[in-house]
Amino acid sequence: MATTQVLLREDIDNLGARGEIVRVKPGYARNYLLPRKLAVRATAGNVKQIEQERAALLRREATERAGAEAQAGQMNALRLTFERKVGEHGMLYGSVTSMDIQEALKEKGYEFDRRKITLPEAIKETGEFTVKVRLHREVNVEIPVVVTAEGGATGEANAAAPETTADTAPVETTATASGDAADGGGDGGE
Repeated sequence: MATTQVLLREDIDNLGARGEIVRVKPGYARNYLLPRKLAVRATAGNVKQIEQERAALLRREATERAGAEAQAGQMNALRLTFERKVGEHGMLYGSVTSMDIQEALKEKGYEFDRRKITLPEAIKETGEFTVKVRLHREVNVEIPVVVTAEGGATGEANAAAPETTADTAPVETTATASGDAADGGGDGGE
């Protein structure tokens, strides 16, 4: 099986970090990595040039990591609450996806690519969940996400009296499964 060596110019998930020399299939390099300037061919000249740029890369990496750690510190107190229409047994009509979480974070002033939000599968029932957001290759933050039924009930408490209501508990402003805006606001801190 033919492979080619490329020198990564950016961090690429499941492949390697910036500055590493990796072996990939020629088509992947030719059609994806090279046109997007994510990598260059690993020739002696390119390797020598990257070695010279390594100090600048290390400084940039350190500043990016420091910025990500500072942002993680700010986001630790963050809590997202979604209010959705619920059927029997706490199952949602629709779901809460990484795109919904991205929009809620954007409303809070944190803008991310939704691919940096680790959500194994869409949230399809009420309750409390933890979602990971990758701020940097080495910095992740876990954000608690609470999904409630319209009216404020969580989990299987749908049939029972709601523990918190929209009047007493702050609720994030997000779109419902049908596209309408939910009532409320605030950050719902802990």
